[in-house]
Amino acid sequence: MLSRVAPWLASRNENGLGVRVLGSADTLALRALAREDVVANVFILAHLESTGTAAPTSGGASIFGVFDGDTLLGACWAGANLVPVQLDPGLAGYVATAAHETGRRYASIFGPAETVLALYTRFEQLGHGAHEVRSQQPLLTISSPPVIGANPALTFGTMADFDRILPACAAMFEEEVGYSPFLGGQEFYSRRVAGLIREGHSLVHIDADGTVVFKAELGAVTREVTQVQGVWMNPELRGRGQSGGYMAAVVNLSRTFAPVTSLYVNDYNAKARATYERVGFEQVGTFATVLF
Repeated sequence: MLSRVAPWLASRNENGLGVRVLGSADTLALRALAREDVVANVFILAHLESTGTAAPTSGGASIFGVFDGDTLLGACWAGANLVPVQLDPGLAGYVATAAHETGRRYASIFGPAETVLALYTRFEQLGHGAHEVRSQQPLLTISSPPVIGANPALTFGTMADFDRILPACAAMFEEEVGYSPFLGGQEFYSRRVAGLIREGHSLVHIDADGTVVFKAELGAVTREVTQVQGVWMNPELRGRGQSGGYMAAVVNLSRTFAPVTSLYVNDYNAKARATYERVGFEQVGTFATVLF
């Protein structure tokens, strides 16, 4: 496998480093690696809790590992997105080249900022230009009850609400990344939203008129940490000071799954950052996202 996946590692015989796709036998090593930071690595830990294996998925996603002999030094999820796992920035170029050589297209890279930017530096050298680089995204957590009152109207979404929740999710996505999630068809994104609802990871307030007032999702869930994504307030109802109460409710509902609630936010989004701080979130790291 190494000779096919990483021929570009010309010094591998000298320094012992190698890159390969992980298999089921690597599951324990990957889990131990990811548990070095259960907040930053909640995405891959949630995947391992769900599937129980580091092996490639039926949908074609795989995980690259960088090895020194038999020791796993770092890893990177390679599916629709690239997500590094305890990957030293100095090793990022190896993984980026391996990911490039698969011929696969990636929608984004996200994770700890220094490593994400190192991955992108190599991708750029390989001819992959970014649509946008968000280099500073504070990673926030709260591990206690929110310090402000929660809005009791927020609840878990149900499949009966799917036709209302899906357009709100699509509106949030387009507002956040600049293009519709339905480009090329609705099936994939619709399945993703439906899956979150079925798992009990969709949080929503729909008023008596059937309008989605606020929504968020738990994009990754483990027994220790949840990661909140897709926070969205109906544009017609913004500026009324309601977001803090809704986010406090998000924390309370998230705590039914795990004691720590996390999220990351664009550094330039001053209003959102102020809201999160008011709820009780504190910064524990910095993420970055590269959008292709």
